[in-house]
Amino acid sequence: MKSLLLLLVCLVGSSWATAQDFDFKPPASVNDPTVPAVMRDLAERILPVYQENDQDRYLRNLSGLQLVAGNYTAAWQTRQQLRERRKSVDARRPIGPSVIYDIYAYAKAREAEDKGRFPQSYATAYRAIVSQLSDQDAYKLTGWLAAPAGPLRDAVQRAFDQWRSKGSIPQTDAVDLIWTYLAFDAFRNFHPLIAALNEEDDSRRYVTDWDVLIKTPDGANISAVVVRPKDDSKTLPTLLEFTIYVDSRTFAKECAAHGYVGIVAFTRGERRSRGQVIPFKYDGEDARTVINWIAKQPWSDGRVGMYGGTYSAFTQWAATAKHLPAALKAIATHSATAPGIDFPMTGNIVRNAGYRWSGCVANLKDFDEKTCSDEGFWRGIDEAWYTSGKPYRELEHALGDRNVIFHNWLDHPSYDRFWQKLIPYKEQFRHIKIPVLATTGYYAGGEVGSLHYFTEHYRADPHANHTLVIGPYDDGAMQHGAPANLQGYQLDQNALIDLRELRYQWFDYIFKGAEKPALLQDRVNYEVMGSNEWQHAPSLEAMGKGTLKFYLDAAALEGDALKGDAHRLALRKTSDSTFVQHNINLADRSDAASALPPPNGIVSKSLQTRNAVVFVSDPLKHSQQFSGLFSGKLDFTINKMDVDLTLAIYELLPNGDYVQLFDPAYEFRASYVHDHTNRQLLKAGERQQLTFKSDRLTSRTLETGSRVVMVLSVNKRPDRQINYGTGNAVNEESIDDARVPVKIRWYSDSYIDIPIRR
Repeated sequence: MKSLLLLLVCLVGSSWATAQDFDFKPPASVNDPTVPAVMRDLAERILPVYQENDQDRYLRNLSGLQLVAGNYTAAWQTRQQLRERRKSVDARRPIGPSVIYDIYAYAKAREAEDKGRFPQSYATAYRAIVSQLSDQDAYKLTGWLAAPAGPLRDAVQRAFDQWRSKGSIPQTDAVDLIWTYLAFDAFRNFHPLIAALNEEDDSRRYVTDWDVLIKTPDGANISAVVVRPKDDSKTLPTLLEFTIYVDSRTFAKECAAHGYVGIVAFTRGERRSRGQVIPFKYDGEDARTVINWIAKQPWSDGRVGMYGGTYSAFTQWAATAKHLPAALKAIATHSATAPGIDFPMTGNIVRNAGYRWSGCVANLKDFDEKTCSDEGFWRGIDEAWYTSGKPYRELEHALGDRNVIFHNWLDHPSYDRFWQKLIPYKEQFRHIKIPVLATTGYYAGGEVGSLHYFTEHYRADPHANHTLVIGPYDDGAMQHGAPANLQGYQLDQNALIDLRELRYQWFDYIFKGAEKPALLQDRVNYEVMGSNEWQHAPSLEAMGKGTLKFYLDAAALEGDALKGDAHRLALRKTSDSTFVQHNINLADRSDAASALPPPNGIVSKSLQTRNAVVFVSDPLKHSQQFSGLFSGKLDFTINKMDVDLTLAIYELLPNGDYVQLFDPAYEFRASYVHDHTNRQLLKAGERQQLTFKSDRLTSRTLETGSRVVMVLSVNKRPDRQINYGTGNAVNEESIDDARVPVKIRWYSDSYIDIPIRR
């Protein structure tokens, strides 16, 4: 809804007319019955003096003013003039939200002229305009029309609050307000009618079966939704999402709107399928069953593509794990989950979120809908476990009965056969000869899984057809669109691409012989933050062929109070023997309430340095492009046999802002950093080295005068396992093992290597 609100606001253009202020005193509440009259009065006063050099902008804003002023016939005539002027240009573009107001103006004009009722007039206008649209445009428009009016009402209220005390409003701002109000007023009027009208239009375009049951060889059933174009004169390729999430909104209709049969199938036990939901266990075999079923249907041309994000992306790889189904011809993944690699643990560190998620998706006892969505409740669960100091194994009883799914996961802390059999492993990637499109982001939790599949696929087969698209996105970018502002970071204009539409363009290239999307120029396609540019490379390593090596110098950073107790990131090694002392008291739980402060956002004025040491470089003498996976070596002594570490890297801008270069941070258990499967304990009390390569990448142009900041911390969080360093099973350790604090010496010949594109 937020993206729609932005689109609706973007319909307004700044006026070129001479600035003029209008008296304006809005009511205290948007729900006040006088609001329509107040806004009508404002529109009527603007209309006689409104001017605009740009004719298209003039007609757009004129129609808005006329609608709010109640001049409905004139407004519809203005919209028709605008439609006629834009006809040749708009024919080459996807539909825009302006059609919402075409329908509304037509409906209000008919209502006024025929002296009829709005529901009948709106239905007539809807049918007249929507029936002329292509399936793709109709799909987009009907989605916009179904959006709730609440956020639009809130936008009007904020505007009223902003201008109430001023007493007047400039013309440009007044026109903006007119559109903000019109969006809300239109939506609240037509929204009750939309569900029935959309359903009517869908029935004209598509054949939909909501209740398909597909039998598996072992006697279970898979519940599925099938949507296909009503024209069945030819067989079509099918796009399949296999998911654990049951949602009233699926993308099956969107697939059909793009000329495919769209199917969403659900993990066994979900929707109409009976039995217990067990995440990951059956999905590979069940997805293959659905693919084979599709290939036998009369509407199928025998070709299937799979798509989806996070869990749905995992099921695509699971479908290929044992053997590649003959009908599966392509997969398009977004932020793909890799069980055992990035969930329920990352870097072999288990996250409490796995307990919550497994109980909620499996509908276990006490995991009801209200509980599952209560963030405060789960924060309390985390803090209670953290404060108790009990072994991590006790978390599986947090709600009483044992969470058997989570219990089984904890039995496999390494990437052993339990996890390996769920997705392709090592040489199994070699038989995956189909095209793969992977999308993810520098700020996506699923980046780690996506890069795992990408790396392992090319390691097994250097000639694999696997294309990666990555930029400043989070996990939700595919479903909700790339926002202009992500957690305080303003995206470059060229980063604001429609990832979902890119996916359909790629499927059209694979299945329909269309042109390959221009963005996909090489195996790795990445947006360089701060440069407003997409670049392309044949491999992750080729993103940055040079390196910028920074040593973790023990010397204190002087002359800048903002850095606090920071040390230097030095371009030259100054010593092998100096060190930074890093002590952590794992037994101290007095910080339970503050241990998880609210996230700062991607751009912030401060760092979170709890349990950390900070290293800061000198200002960069010229700009550098950081692109790829950073690596490094830690030279240290520690009084424990294991430790969990977190590395975060920031750009400190000359203006004092910190820009987080990727998020979540790179986390790893030291004993597994070289091998996810085999644990190699540290040597307590001995000086030793640990080399690492990050499982997260980024790309950003670092400004001249900026500093590179590295935050190196020991994990001690209520929402994670706590590794007490005994060398025993981490799940069984407790606060009793924390009598002696963790003591680390980070020697000055430790370093990080930042990949630089030269």
